[in-house]
Amino acid sequence: MKLLATRHRASLHLAPATPAPPDASRTGPSRTGPSRTGPSRTGPSRTAVSAADLGLLLLRMTFGLLLAGHGAQKLFGLFGGHGLTATGKGFAQLGYHPGTFFAGLAGASEFLGGLGLAVGLLTPLAAAAVIGVMINAMIVTAPNGLWETDGGMEYPLCVAVVAITVAAVGAGRLALDRLFRRRDGGLPEAAFALGLGGISAAIVLAV
Repeated sequence: MKLLATRHRASLHLAPATPAPPDASRTGPSRTGPSRTGPSRTGPSRTAVSAADLGLLLLRMTFGLLLAGHGAQKLFGLFGGHGLTATGKGFAQLGYHPGTFFAGLAGASEFLGGLGLAVGLLTPLAAAAVIGVMINAMIVTAPNGLWETDGGMEYPLCVAVVAITVAAVGAGRLALDRLFRRRDGGLPEAAFALGLGGISAAIVLAV
């Protein structure tokens, strides 16, 4: 009997332990992390409006509407402007002949270009119209130096830089250009605005 008992105890020690079946009720969340089908971590949706879009809207509306107001002063005599006839006489004194034609051209470029930038419509073309006028203004005021207080080129230089910057970065999602393929700006758009504006300015100066 002792021999049988000894063999029975030995068999208990040698038998491999059988693992308990997994308890489905105790299984917690996977330790591998969240499901890959969850929200993307790459940032907000491409359709969401960002702070940059709001900043661009504020810049475009302020800059564009004020510029359009300058054009309305020249064309229609609004906002305390002198109107087309009086402005044309001033252009003639600066060497632009016929003065009324070039005053109208400058006023229309500021008015339409400013409105285009404000609403974000055909932004590179609107920027080109503004840049062309400002290049002429810089040439006229350059002999007086840089600062506006001395009659210098400070103001048209700043306006031209803002226009080409908006063309380069795009008008943002809060703009009518969102309906078009080239809504995001880029170097080609900036080059187009600067090139077309420069060509138009050169034509005006050559006449």
